[in-house]
Amino acid sequence: MTPADLSRTVVRAVRCAVEDGELPVDAVVPERVVVERTRPGGVGEYATPVAFQVARSARRAPGEVAAVLARRLEVSDGIERVEITGAGFLNFVLRKRSVADLVREIHAQGIRYGCAPDPDPDPDDDQEQEQHQDHGQGLAVVPAPRTELRARVVRDVLLRIAATQTAEPAPSAPSSPNIAPVPAREGDVVARFGVDGAAWAMLAVAPHESPVFTERLLAQDESNEFFRVRYAHSRARALTRNAAQLGFESLPGEVVGEDTLLRVLGEHPLALEAAAHHRAPERLVRQLVELADALLDFQYRVLPQGDEKPSAAHRSRLALAEAAGTVLAGGLTLLGMDAPERL
Repeated sequence: MTPADLSRTVVRAVRCAVEDGELPVDAVVPERVVVERTRPGGVGEYATPVAFQVARSARRAPGEVAAVLARRLEVSDGIERVEITGAGFLNFVLRKRSVADLVREIHAQGIRYGCAPDPDPDPDDDQEQEQHQDHGQGLAVVPAPRTELRARVVRDVLLRIAATQTAEPAPSAPSSPNIAPVPAREGDVVARFGVDGAAWAMLAVAPHESPVFTERLLAQDESNEFFRVRYAHSRARALTRNAAQLGFESLPGEVVGEDTLLRVLGEHPLALEAAAHHRAPERLVRQLVELADALLDFQYRVLPQGDEKPSAAHRSRLALAEAAGTVLAGGLTLLGMDAPERL
């Protein structure tokens, strides 16, 4: 179960509790439930304050609402344990999902990993999506109004991100936050840094904050976060090519000792959901940087070294690297940026 799955499971538990009379019929069922990593000193991996959301309309104490929901949630697939802390916080320990299952899910969904399921998938489209999965196919792109440059960039990305959370082909435009414009003193930032480099700076900070443009955006090294993200994607593709030259392909399997990379991949759906809910594209930017850094550290352990022969472990590590590259491609596509295979 992914964090986004957990959020939807909690919403369903509230709805069913109301329908079955365990909570008052006029209790408000939230459209979305905030699920966050448990803070230091907390219990389990994730927590939610949903009981406080529901308690007022249910005219019940948050702890009582939490107890009702905990009984339902602890028997849900993918949840190992539910505990109540404080006045009514629900804390979750999820059942461990195998690395192979996570990688298979990413490979199956391609750049739509973390997006709302397609309610009526067309099997004839599977091959086409696989062929173009790193070139923006399968993700809704809705043009933004012609306004100030940064407002246009931010709103366009918000529409793309909003589209990941709904099965509608073209969602209505989300209410936009206050968007600080590109400072006049910066001049023509597109001419200075290129379309993608300028957009990265516009999206890397919260919309209400003024974007910062420095010469670092042009650096082709690790000091440039934008470069690191695209470079990590290109390295994932290079690993596939190099493996082919060594005579082996990827095969999902267990990978030991890569907790950071696995955690970031598993949390990608939650990052998309949070970016959509908070209208905060910078959350997706931070997620991609963290994923890129984890992949760049992992890349050195993927291919055989020296006289080492390709093994099942190499095939599993390659499959994990490819999955990370696919997620990076999907994130860059949502930001409206190119994901080159060679850099």
